[in-house]
Amino acid sequence: MSLFEEISENLIKGKADEVKSLVEKGLADGEAADDLLNKGLLAGMSVVGERFKKNEVYVPEVLIAARAMKAGSEVLKPELAKAGVKPVGTVVLGTVKGDLHDIGKNLVGMMLEGAGFKVVDVGIDVEPQKFVESAKESGAVVIAASALLTTTMTNMKEVVDAVKASDVSDKAKVIIGGAPVTQAFCDEIGADGYAPDAASAAELAKSMAG
Repeated sequence: MSLFEEISENLIKGKADEVKSLVEKGLADGEAADDLLNKGLLAGMSVVGERFKKNEVYVPEVLIAARAMKAGSEVLKPELAKAGVKPVGTVVLGTVKGDLHDIGKNLVGMMLEGAGFKVVDVGIDVEPQKFVESAKESGAVVIAASALLTTTMTNMKEVVDAVKASDVSDKAKVIIGGAPVTQAFCDEIGADGYAPDAASAAELAKSMAG
């Protein structure tokens, strides 16, 4: 098994310490930081994402794998910066006004990081204007809004409207998700995309950032 495969395997199993030491070993052996990131960490995380989509693994396993991914990427951060490796893009992520749920949002954030994005998490109960301001400050390519209640999901329209009325609209696409949200609702409020789960959200963001 190659070092990259070993990193992926341990990440999938959520073994953070092993992932960290394998990444350190890779750097010491002269492997390129972006290879360790792409062929090791991101390769492993995309397997986890696929399994999550097929209901072969669940939220706890994803969280543990994401923790291992973080352990590895912390080691790589300074090296990637030195090598001038840029993230795929920036995503502003938050739960809409009136909604205090964050597990789904956090999961999406981990999947986005696992897909190579820089994530600006604006938290829960977020005013539409806050999404816009954060997108402006960070130069985000995607704004991802989450809602878990049918009563708060209507506030997603306010986010879409606020973005459309601002000058970030030509740069940032709005994607939405959450338990009660559907593609039909996405079309109705004029959002740019809908994802049924965290792994799909990362794929959708990637296709929009392309």
